[in-house]
Amino acid sequence: MHVLAEMVASVHSIEASVGDSVVPGDTLVVLESMKMEIPVLAEASGIVAEIVVSVGDVVNEGDILVILQ
Repeated sequence: MHVLAEMVASVHSIEASVGDSVVPGDTLVVLESMKMEIPVLAEASGIVAEIVVSVGDVVNEGDILVILQ
């Protein structure tokens, strides 16, 4: 499962690590847009297989942030 960015923003922080087990509602990444912090939450249970972004990256709507197994 791919976790996608819902807006143009910069990556403020990464709250999950590869190998973490997550459940719906867990914060994976925090984005920053217009001086607001927007948490990106897991929508399904899974294991974090890959974190595609780094802190400071600028992402566009639809970009992959995290891949869950």
